Amino acid sequence: MKAFLFLLISFIAVTATLTGLLLISQPNGSLLNLPLNLLEGTFFKSYLIPGTLLVIFVGGVNMLAVFYNLKKDRSRYDWAMAGGFVVSGWVTIQLLLIHTAHWLHILYFGIGVIIFLLAYQLKGKWIV
Repeated sequence: MKAFLFLLISFIAVTATLTGLLLISQPNGSLLNLPLNLLEGTFFKSYLIPGTLLVIFVGGVNMLAVFYNLKKDRSRYDWAMAGGFVVSGWVTIQLLLIHTAHWLHILYFGIGVIIFLLAYQLKGKWIV
């Protein structure tokens, strides 16, 4: 279970960071084939700020979870739970803003929930 948790937080850390960097480098969304009209009705005119937030929050928190898991630090499961919560929260907010669902939303939301539950269980708070 520890290895699976590590794999999941690493996957989120890498994909969120890379995706965010691609959005920052081309804020019009062209590198990811994301039309700007997805942002209609939101606070954003381009993908620059969402990409930056994706790198800092989703990528950053999960990178810290990876780091603390590698160190086998006492707080590693707390960081992993935070990483799972952040990715699931990111997807939820994104769906509320853009009103369009994609299968990747379901995948990432599910991974976030699994990360949270695995870390919670590994921390010693058994799920009944």
